[in-house]
Amino acid sequence: MASETTHDVAHTAMTLIDQLPVLQILIPLVAAPLLVLLGTKRLSWAITFIASVLAFAVSIALLWLVKDGGFISYELGGWAPPLGIEYRVDAANAFVLLLISGISTVILPFAYTSVRAEIAERHHTLFYSCYLLCLTGLLGVVITGDAFNVFVFLEISSLSTYALIATGAGKNKRALTAAYDYLVMGTIGATFFVIGLGFLYMATGTLNMADIAERIADQGANRTIQAAFAFIIVGMGLKAAIYPLHLWLPNAYTYAPSAVTVFLAATATKAAIYVILRFSFSVFQPEFMFETLTFEYLVLPLALLAMFAASFIAIFQTDLKRLLAYSSLAQIGYMLLGIALMNETGITAAIVHLFNHGITKAVLFMGVGAIVLRTGSSFLYRIQGMGRVMPVTAAAMVVGGLSLIGVPGTAGFISKWVLVQGALEKGWWPIAVLIVLSSLLAVIYVWRMVEILYLSSPVVGADKREAPLTMTIPMVIMAGACVYFGFATDITIGASTTAAQGLLGGTTGMIEVIETATQAGH
Repeated sequence: MASETTHDVAHTAMTLIDQLPVLQILIPLVAAPLLVLLGTKRLSWAITFIASVLAFAVSIALLWLVKDGGFISYELGGWAPPLGIEYRVDAANAFVLLLISGISTVILPFAYTSVRAEIAERHHTLFYSCYLLCLTGLLGVVITGDAFNVFVFLEISSLSTYALIATGAGKNKRALTAAYDYLVMGTIGATFFVIGLGFLYMATGTLNMADIAERIADQGANRTIQAAFAFIIVGMGLKAAIYPLHLWLPNAYTYAPSAVTVFLAATATKAAIYVILRFSFSVFQPEFMFETLTFEYLVLPLALLAMFAASFIAIFQTDLKRLLAYSSLAQIGYMLLGIALMNETGITAAIVHLFNHGITKAVLFMGVGAIVLRTGSSFLYRIQGMGRVMPVTAAAMVVGGLSLIGVPGTAGFISKWVLVQGALEKGWWPIAVLIVLSSLLAVIYVWRMVEILYLSSPVVGADKREAPLTMTIPMVIMAGACVYFGFATDITIGASTTAAQGLLGGTTGMIEVIETATQAGH
């Protein structure tokens, strides 16, 4: 009897492990309409938080399963790829899944207070429902192995994002124009992307990414495939806010509710960068000469332009949210630079910086959100001296600022150090010098933030209280993460190196295959 019970428990555990890829999507996807059906504002946050925690747990389990370089292939509906839709998890997307679900989980306690202050109570249920849909879309974009499914999940996340940004109209009507601008630019980006997919399907007759990669390899130079690559890169370039396709981002980050800004800044552009990585190295692969030339002669100069131009613009901003938004554009430039190096160290740097910038921007924008709660504004002249009356918040922001610069002992230093190594390995020492010089620009605008917070007198009439614990605890966690990952580099660099090796090795470079299927007895 005991042995039968043990067998049943083991079988149940194995079945649950088999279903992890689809549970990653199903949990937030089912929770979103559940909030609307229940229609209770009291349970909205709790259900959203539970769904996010469960999604985070699933992503941890998935990363553990593929940490040594294998991949998990999950067939939906019992239809084997390439005919059926496949969820494919390897070290690259498992790492990004961990970032997205982890950031979401840490943000939600912060959002509990922030949303109540910035959004009318009657909209809370729909807000959290849209939040879960956005989370579902971002996770789906990252986990799917089907090219058209990327587009579907991209639209799910985008449509919910437009609504989330527009909820900021209760405080500032410019949130509506910001959402509209993002809608227009996002629609153009999605259109370019789906046109690229159409060209790929025309040339290969399949939408499974692994199958596309095999068929492209047999075709050599093909104008249709070259056109597909161009459309996909431009489309995702708009979504990732690649300079100069970035015009939607500053307003979206500035006028969205604080919790939305934190979530988008830490996750949305990272998912788009992941898609660029996936298509560039798993689908088209570096041997595709048109791709190599595109990255070296187009993406590389634009990345360098972003690193300097966006940082320079950030220096002169009068709104802290907008300052950090332009800073994000510069940091996206570092990620693109790593991709453009097209060597293992460069790709590793891009993936590490994707993660490190996510946690860095999370703590900075949470700090701004906490200050907005007390002052009602993110304009620099309104937040003067708040570092003196909100010491925990300001200290967390300083840690985030140091990570943004790349000071040794912070997460930001690690990714920039690896990026410099990638440039030197390539023999591009002037690029390494430019990386260091662009970081000096970050010193200027981070110092402006510190100066305003600490070296000015508080504004008369300002609420001189620290942020609530629901906001300070997530900030301290993220600030601690910025320091922890500045020293515990084995976790981030190890996972990123495995991911880079898998991406550069294509489908044949995997060490291990873990097959799971929905078919009974498979």
